[in-house]
Amino acid sequence: MSISANLDKILDKAHENMELTQLVDAPIDALAGVTAADAEALTKALGIKTIGDLGRNKHFRAAAAIAQLADASK
Repeated sequence: MSISANLDKILDKAHENMELTQLVDAPIDALAGVTAADAEALTKALGIKTIGDLGRNKHFRAAAAIAQLADASK
């Protein structure tokens, strides 16, 4: 199954035309607003090197779940 999405607003220009399967292996600073220094800090602190690592990280997933549950309980 093919999936398409317009991710232009959340990616740097250089990465806008990449396939989703390529984006998971892209560096974190491919995300718009994430600097090379931010990416380096995430790598140093949590071993996160790619967009896929970031999205699959247990700490970020837990934080997202807590935020969603808190929002839903309002």
